[in-house]
Amino acid sequence: MKQALERIGTRTLRKLDPEIAHGLALKALHTPLAPLPGPVTSDRLRTTLAGMTLPNPVGLAAGFDKNATAIAPLSRAGFGWIEVGAATPLPQPGNPKPRLFRLARDAAAINRFGFNNDGMEAIATRLAKRPRGVPVGLNLGANKDSANRAEDFARVLQHCAPHIDFATVNVSSPNTEKLRDLQGPMALAALLDGVMQVRGDIPVFLKIAPDLTDLDLADIAKVAEDARVAAIIATNTTLDRDGLQSPHAGEKGGLSGQPLFEKSTRVLAKLHQLTKTPLVGVGGVASAEQAYAKIKAGASAVQLYTGLVFGGLSLAARIAEGLDLQLERDGFQSVSEAVGTDTADWL
Repeated sequence: MKQALERIGTRTLRKLDPEIAHGLALKALHTPLAPLPGPVTSDRLRTTLAGMTLPNPVGLAAGFDKNATAIAPLSRAGFGWIEVGAATPLPQPGNPKPRLFRLARDAAAINRFGFNNDGMEAIATRLAKRPRGVPVGLNLGANKDSANRAEDFARVLQHCAPHIDFATVNVSSPNTEKLRDLQGPMALAALLDGVMQVRGDIPVFLKIAPDLTDLDLADIAKVAEDARVAAIIATNTTLDRDGLQSPHAGEKGGLSGQPLFEKSTRVLAKLHQLTKTPLVGVGGVASAEQAYAKIKAGASAVQLYTGLVFGGLSLAARIAEGLDLQLERDGFQSVSEAVGTDTADWL
């Protein structure tokens, strides 16, 4: 019954303005109709990432629950871990609307939100009330008009650290002017140094863009290792528009969803060769097969977001259950045994 209702609800939401639909989806999580199966786990799926125990490796990427308003129901939606945000020191409205575009023919989306959020104080208050269970992390951002964006990341982490299990330094959004410039080795090293000084015992992840050269990746891998980053998330959205067929394909912003899968997985595989830092695969994950491909390319865990737009909230649980079956089929006793077993296929 709930599956049928979810299919109807997902089809209905896809007829609405994408940002309105997103807001309604968040509200629907707090109703009895939301598909919330509870933790999906098994001895095979249970794994670790940066010292955190995950019931399964399927995570929710930042951006879905920007303001940490739905952590409780999301914790029961089958995800093994959750990332909220991005949070900036001060609240900000983000870019003018419309700023989210659904590309149905490509199973993709383009967004140019520009770090719209309620600010670190409101978000920290909600994080303090979250249920304990699956690990929850916060994506750190910088205010658009900040005089010192690198300092903003450290401020948000310092304020929210008591309430989170990990934090992600996000220098890879294409929607804040010159933010991606912080991915350069010198700027990135200085930024990470400031964040690491205030982190306490919170693992710090680094989220990178897919639109990087091999030299860029080598530089980032070295800087991340030197800074003792706990994991690298590969990747954020892309500026590439090759092969798109949907009417909104020319909109400015970051592209996510199916067109990003191969590009982001190649970046992931290259990083797996460059570093021993654990990797998180994100970009175009909408099936158990795609999650498994990311793991075999080098990811210790995966994240998804855009897939929920087309597959519904039950997608996370379905992916985790399917991943368990694929690991069993191939004789793996754990997720970690499968990590990087097919890296060469993506190089």
